[in-house]
Amino acid sequence: MRAVLVYLCLICMFVECYSSDFKKPTIVFSILVRNKAHTLPYFLTAIENLNYPKHRISLWIRSDHNVDNGIEILKIWIEVNKLNYHSIHTHFEEENYIFPEESGLGHWSIDRFKHVISLKENALSFARKNWADYFLTIDSDVFITNPETINYLIDKNFTVASPMLRSDGLYSNFWYGMTEDYYYQRTEKYKPVLYRKEQGCFNVPMVHSCVLVNLRKKESDLLTYDPSNLDNFNGPIDDIITFAISANKSNISLNICNEQNFGFITVPLEQNDDLLTDIEHLRNIKLEVLNMEKPLEVKDYLKIYTSLPKKDTMNFDKIFMINLRRRPERKIRMMNVFNELGIEASTLEAVDGKSLTEAELNKILFLPNYADPYHKRPMTKGEIGCFLSHYNIWKEIIDKGYKQTLVLEDDIRFESFFRSRVKIVMNDLLKIPDWDLVYFGRKRLQEKDEPWVEGSSSLVKAGYSYWTLGYVLSQKGAQKLLNADPLSRLVPVDEFLPILFDKHPQDNWKSHFPRRDLVALSAAPLLLYPTHYTGEEGYISDTEDSVIVTEAKSYTRDDL
Repeated sequence: MRAVLVYLCLICMFVECYSSDFKKPTIVFSILVRNKAHTLPYFLTAIENLNYPKHRISLWIRSDHNVDNGIEILKIWIEVNKLNYHSIHTHFEEENYIFPEESGLGHWSIDRFKHVISLKENALSFARKNWADYFLTIDSDVFITNPETINYLIDKNFTVASPMLRSDGLYSNFWYGMTEDYYYQRTEKYKPVLYRKEQGCFNVPMVHSCVLVNLRKKESDLLTYDPSNLDNFNGPIDDIITFAISANKSNISLNICNEQNFGFITVPLEQNDDLLTDIEHLRNIKLEVLNMEKPLEVKDYLKIYTSLPKKDTMNFDKIFMINLRRRPERKIRMMNVFNELGIEASTLEAVDGKSLTEAELNKILFLPNYADPYHKRPMTKGEIGCFLSHYNIWKEIIDKGYKQTLVLEDDIRFESFFRSRVKIVMNDLLKIPDWDLVYFGRKRLQEKDEPWVEGSSSLVKAGYSYWTLGYVLSQKGAQKLLNADPLSRLVPVDEFLPILFDKHPQDNWKSHFPRRDLVALSAAPLLLYPTHYTGEEGYISDTEDSVIVTEAKSYTRDDL
C-alpha cells in the first residue's frame, strides 16, 4: 500500500512539474488563404486571441489565386504580429488567375485539388522537419471563439483531434459516416453530436478544416495528404479524404470533440457560387454567433476591411422591435443583428407588466373564465404587458396609415438568407390581395390543417399557433384587431390572433368575438425561431415568470 502511495505521489510531482516548469509544446499552424478577404479579419483576430504562448507557435501561410485583397490583409496582420510568434513563413502569389478547367470560385478542378494537396503536404513536412510537437491545419473560414481550444485538444492526447465547429444548417467539420467509395454518408449518430445532445470526443471517419496532429507520436509519421504516399490508393484526388484514408489504413483514430463550444465554420461554396454568396454565408455565421454569444471580434486595425450593409426597412412602412427597458442585453444583440442584416428597425419600449398599477389593471376586462390551457391559471402581468405592447403597435399602424408593418420581438433567431427569403414571401403576397397577417415565426400546433396558399411556394394558411415572434400586419389587419375590442375581453396575444382567424380550438372563447374574419397566413418554412426554448440554459420568459392577476375583472355573456 505504501509503495502505491509513493508511486502516486511521484506521478503528482511529475504532473505538477510538467505543468509549471516545462515549456508548452511547439506548434506549426498551417494556413491557406484564397479569396477570403471578407473572413480574414475575423479569422486572424481569433488566431491572435488564442490563449497559447505565441513564441511556441510558428505560422506557415500560403495564399494564391486570389481575386480579392486577402494578401494585403495578411501582410498587415503579419506586420503587427511578426515579433510575437516564434516564426512566420509565407509565400504569396500576387497575380490573379484561376486553374485550367475551373468554372468559378466554388469549383474544385483536379488541378486545384492537386495544388492544395501539395501545399498541405509541404506544410506537414515543414512541421516534421522543424521538430514541431504539434501540427495544426486550420482553414481561413474557421472562427475559433473559444481561446482555450488548443490547450483543450493537447490535453486530450490524441494523435488526431478536431474541435467540433458549428455552421449554418447541418454542416460541420466532421463526418460520422463514409461510404465504401469514400463519399459522405449521413448516419443517426451525426445529429446528436452536432447538436451536443451527446458530448465527448468521438472516433469518426473524417475531420477537416481545423485539425491538430500530435507529431510526437510515432504513428503520426504515417499520416499524409498525398495519395502517392499510399500503397494501392483507390480514393479520389482530395486532400481531406486522403488524410482520412491514411489514418484509417494506419489504425489512427480521428476524433471530433464537442464538450465545449469551440467556434464556427462557413458552408463551402457550391460550383456556381461567387464571393457574394460566400459573404452571405459569413453573415449567416455572424448571426449564428450572435444567437449564442457576443459578436465575432475584430481587432481595431483590421476593422477597415470589414463592412456592414446599408440599412433599409425592406420595403415595409416600418419595422418594430419590442423590447423591455430592463432587458438591454436583448436590445444590444438585436441591434447587432440588424446591423448585420441591414435592417432599419425602431425599438418600441414594451409595456412592462411588472410595473402595471392597479389603476391601469382596472381599465382592462378579461375574458370570462379564462384559464391558461396548460397551467390552468389566469393571465400574468407579463402576458398583459406583452399584449399591450402589440396593441400599441396596432394603434400606431392605424394612426400613421402604415400599409405593411413588420413586428418583431427581441428574443428571436433569424434564419439564413433572411432578407432574400422575406422578399420571396412578400412577392408571393402581391398575388393575394386579401391577406391581413403573415407569421414569420410561431409555434405550430396544428400542422395538418395548413394547406398551401394557391399560387404560392412560400405561404400556408395558418392554423392554431402560439407565439408572436415576428409577423407582418397590413393596415386592414390592424384595424380588424382593434375593432375586436380586445381590452374588454383580454386573452394572451398568441391566443387572441387564432381566435380572430377562427382556428382556435376553444369554441367558448371564440363565442365572445363574433367577427372572426382575420386572414392569417404563415411563411413556410418559417423565417424566425426563438433564441432559447423552455428549459434551455439562458431561457428567460417575462410572460410566464410573472405575477398572476388573481382578481381579474371580466365580462359575462350578458354584459357583452
